Amino acid sequence: MNSLIRKLFIAAATTASIVGPGGGAHAQQVQAKNVVLVHGAFADGSGWRGVYDELINRGYRVTIVQNPLTSLADDVAATQRALARQDGPTILVGHSWGGTVITEAGINPKVVGLVYVSALSPDAGETTSEQYAGFSAPDFVIDTQSDGYGFVSLEKFKIGFAGDASDADAAFLRDSQVPINMSVFATKLNHAAWRTKPSWAVIATEDKAFDVRMLHKMAQRIGAAVEEVKASHAVFMTQPKKVADVIDRAARQAGRKVP
Repeated sequence: MNSLIRKLFIAAATTASIVGPGGGAHAQQVQAKNVVLVHGAFADGSGWRGVYDELINRGYRVTIVQNPLTSLADDVAATQRALARQDGPTILVGHSWGGTVITEAGINPKVVGLVYVSALSPDAGETTSEQYAGFSAPDFVIDTQSDGYGFVSLEKFKIGFAGDASDADAAFLRDSQVPINMSVFATKLNHAAWRTKPSWAVIATEDKAFDVRMLHKMAQRIGAAVEEVKASHAVFMTQPKKVADVIDRAARQAGRKVP
């Protein structure tokens, strides 16, 4: 059995059944109704607004994490605080650097599925920067400041980060950047939630921040169900319906069986 089917089987097998009046076990399949969205580097949670609106209109309870981008531990802690507020099975979604965050935080027992949106997915014991080995993204340029925090180059921002956004939207993203502590990329992960949780991957085919071959390699390794979307790295903002469709699918397929 392939990796995704194996993880779906594990998720179902670990769910408790109850004994009914006739003595047989029975359970009702219920989809996850909670979604937690985790943004990546150089952005904040506002970019998820379109995905949020789509999911709310479909009946989901959606929480958006605001990562401080100061360390992996700090971003994981912010995500865990959001997960603590969920009232049941939850789909955890990460964009870009947010993929590293959900990989570490996703071991939370409330998380029943992971969605990687043009996102990183290191293994336990690996660093995020190791995922880039052998790949290149020449149009994505980071300017690192003297204090160790990085911004995407102002001149390269639109082509490198948001090529399919309008000029006005790309300019707003560029000018509202949240810098990230560049040391986070050298931090080793302690856990890899994708090893025990089913995963889905949205891959932006026009991504200039990541080599698309790298995204496919990571998705294959984690056994993710892949959905390709013609979009830039800002796919989480520019293609909200398509991203929401994948999250919706994940919620329906990874929902736990409950009495």
